[in-house]
Amino acid sequence: MSLPNYLKAEQAVLASVFLDNKIMNEVNDKLLVTDFFDSRHRFIYTAMLDLYNDNQSIDYASVFSRLEQAKTTGKAGGIEYIMEVSEHLYTTSNLDSHINLVLDASLKREMIEVASEITKKGYQDDISAKDYIDESEAAVFKISQKRKTSEFSKLGQIVTEVREILETRSKNKGEVSGLKTGFSNLDKITNGLQPEELIILAARPSMGKSAFALNIALNVAKKNRSGKAGVAIFSLEMSNDQLASRMIANQADVPGNKLKSGFLDSNDWASLTSSEQILKNLNIFFDDSAAVTISDVRAKCRKLKQEDNLEIVIIDYLQLIKPARGQSNRQEQVAEISRGLKQMARELKVPVIALSQLSRSVETRDDKKPVLADLRESGSIEQDADIVLFLYREDYYVHDESKKTGDVELSVAKNRQGQSGITLHYKFEPSFSRFIVKEHFEPSGE
Repeated sequence: MSLPNYLKAEQAVLASVFLDNKIMNEVNDKLLVTDFFDSRHRFIYTAMLDLYNDNQSIDYASVFSRLEQAKTTGKAGGIEYIMEVSEHLYTTSNLDSHINLVLDASLKREMIEVASEITKKGYQDDISAKDYIDESEAAVFKISQKRKTSEFSKLGQIVTEVREILETRSKNKGEVSGLKTGFSNLDKITNGLQPEELIILAARPSMGKSAFALNIALNVAKKNRSGKAGVAIFSLEMSNDQLASRMIANQADVPGNKLKSGFLDSNDWASLTSSEQILKNLNIFFDDSAAVTISDVRAKCRKLKQEDNLEIVIIDYLQLIKPARGQSNRQEQVAEISRGLKQMARELKVPVIALSQLSRSVETRDDKKPVLADLRESGSIEQDADIVLFLYREDYYVHDESKKTGDVELSVAKNRQGQSGITLHYKFEPSFSRFIVKEHFEPSGE
């Protein structure tokens, strides 16, 4: 059985170039030499590319000359076949269809080759089942993404698209372009959480970063894609039950200590029943595996993405992700993890929020508000992150309950696509694991 191919389409593409040299611009953008199945066509196309790159005219005589120089005339079918191809058709109107057929067959052949390699690797003893599955999924996903790879766009086309976006925004003033977090001041700064971004949310222990991340998860699931947005939460420190209990307390307005003690009255049960129905309809997926690697996270998220159930990934927390193997020190391990998270965000085209611990050096200062240097192994994390947020709660250092205010500061230490050096203000209700915007924010220039 022959491998997938469309020989007539390959001939038509080459003939189109012979017919109109200007078409080579488009063909060169879309087709590689390896996309041609017939070896004769590969040699002819290689000669065409050489002439194109040298700004030379492409006709059967010049192509034949290049083939002679490379001593590949016979491999290209000889002068008779080159002339046959050059006279193959009399119009270029169906060029796009012919290119698409060539690409379609090329992708099928690549998939067959990858599948063959996957099969061979499966017989090897030096690879674990987990690594084998992850590498296999990655290889297949890479091919599937090729159809979605964007091409160069002309400025005029982009300007038209931007104009349409601006008109839509003008009609829907205040709407954000990314995922809505449910926090209006944060959405103003970020214009919503954007695809491919790595967002670091960092704080010292007990500042409320897990609760804040769960608030974002709940809000994203409820406020995007008409309540059908997919949220993946990897909690390496808390169990699924603990996470769900926090969300129930938040949604039902029932204090967490009541859920723990079981002292619930009839009103509490009514609120819980109502909230249960809301939460059951949300696409929030938990994974509380105690020890996971980046490969584990990526494989699970890739599956959700393929099922159209992934808009955002939340990881609590970065330093608990298990390194792969081979790194000699913690800095290298964290560098691998943060780089892996950024690559995953780009591959899956979703924002990734990774919680991070701050170093103990914060506690030795009089001013305990965090700065970028306080990030553990901060070099790689700071470099890979698009946004770095610090959560600070003065109440943590206040021991007199009567003097606690519930005030929380969220400082935007880094924002690659917008304003930074800004502090946002919230109220934290620990009983309900809930954050409330205290002060609205208007970015400069609005």
